[in-house]
Formats: sequence, C-alpha cells, structure tokens
Amino acid sequence: MGVVLPVLFALFAALSNALATVLQRRAALTVPQSQGFRAGLVLDLLRRPVWIAGILAVVAAGAGQAAALATGALALVQPLFVLELPFALLIASLVARRRLPGALWAAVAAVVAGLGLALIAAAPTGNRTHVPLDRWLPALAACAGAALALALAGLRRPAGRARAGCLGAATAVCYALTAALMKDAVPLLAEGGIGAFLTAWQTYAFAVSGICALLLLEHAMQGGPLVASQPALTLGDATFSIALGVVLYDEHLRSGGWLLPQLLGVALICAGVLALARAGVGGP
Repeated sequence: MGVVLPVLFALFAALSNALATVLQRRAALTVPQSQGFRAGLVLDLLRRPVWIAGILAVVAAGAGQAAALATGALALVQPLFVLELPFALLIASLVARRRLPGALWAAVAAVVAGLGLALIAAAPTGNRTHVPLDRWLPALAACAGAALALALAGLRRPAGRARAGCLGAATAVCYALTAALMKDAVPLLAEGGIGAFLTAWQTYAFAVSGICALLLLEHAMQGGPLVASQPALTLGDATFSIALGVVLYDEHLRSGGWLLPQLLGVALICAGVLALARAGVGGP
C-alpha cells in the first residue's frame, strides 16, 4: 500500500482537476479578454455558475492531492497530474457529445504509457515529511523569481502562443510550489492537530501560492491557445515538482541504465500532451 494509496489519491485529484479545467475554460471564455493582469477577472467569473462548479472541483482535487502528498513522494504524486490533460479531453468530449477520433485515442495512450514507463523506470523513493527553513528560503526565492519573470514576460506580449506559454509556465511553477508546501504542512494535522496546522507558516504560504496559481491560470487560458498554455502547465508542473522533491525532500530517482526508459517515457508524454493540447481541451 506504500505506492498504491498515494497513486489512487493522485488519480482522483487529477480527475477532479480535469473537470475543473473544462468548467473554468468554458467560464473564462465568457468574460471580456484582459490585456494585462486583472484581479477583477475573478469577480466577473464569480457570476458564472459553471466557474463556481469548477472551483468546487478544485477543492475536491486539493483534498485528494493533500492526501496523496501526505502518503507519497512529491516526485511520484505530481507527475501523475499529467493525466489531467487526457482526462479533461475525455470529459470535454462527453460534455459536447463528440466522439474522439482515433488519433486522439492514440495520444491518450501515449501519455498513459509514457507516464507509466517513466515512473516505473525512475521509481521515486523518499518520503521526508519536514523541510528545515534554511532549505525553504532559497527554494521560495527561486520559485517566486521564476514565476514573476515568466508572468511579466507573458503579460508584455499580445494574446497568442507566447503569452499563453509564459503564463502557463508561471502557473506551473506556482502549482509545483503549492504542492511542495502542502506536503510540508499536511503532516502537522496528524502530529499537532488543527492548531499546529493553522499556526504553521507553510499553511499560509501554500494558500498564497495556490491563489497566485489560480489567477495565473485564468489569464493563461484567456491569453492564447491551449496548445501553448496546456503543455507548459502540464509538463512544467511535473518537472518543477520533481526538482523540488529532490532538492527539498531528498527524494531519489534511479539513474544509470534506467535513464533511457525514463527519457523514452518523457518523449511519449510530450508527444501525447502536444497532440491533446491541439485538440483544444475544455474548449467551447
């Protein structure tokens, strides 16, 4: 059960996030497009019931993610969120009552097979529960700097692929940081109860990071085509999460001869994600 439980929780969270993506994408396309960062965008979206339903799905996904991170390695849990994209495409096709062509089923198979191959070959190990502050400070600074630089780069560009890609990558950094902070905060519930959880700085840090990710995500979905924003978000989240798992939580991936199947798995994932993003996941 050491691997099975976090995988099941992560799959539930990925499915919930996929549903949220479809609903939020539909809601985002019903409000006026913003040329810059506009906090009022969320106020407009609050008037859309479909967006509120998407937020409820995000809450369910957050609960599943917290349970997965509490029981498994960051480098195992977060890459499973790559499955959000095929899940979202399947949900969108059901909502629109459209059949998926064979090429898209092949892309879904490539993502699933690639993810399975990469994770089996990498075999992430390690489940450190607490990270000292002196490790957190440089990681927080690096993530904040990267997210800010990517967001500014995107917002300086007109609507299109470059804007969507930069904002998607900035969202990915915030999602990865949120997961890393959540992994440090959740065990406090079991160890010290709700009081310890509510007085930990990690709790408020992952809340702030999550809110930033939500705002960036809405602007990324408005900023350009999904073929640019979704791969940057999906692949970026997995990449940054693995890096944070290794740096902060001393997690280990297999090397040597295992690198070749890992690279093959990543190549399959990238090919499948690009094909699925071109399909316009969550589009109208």
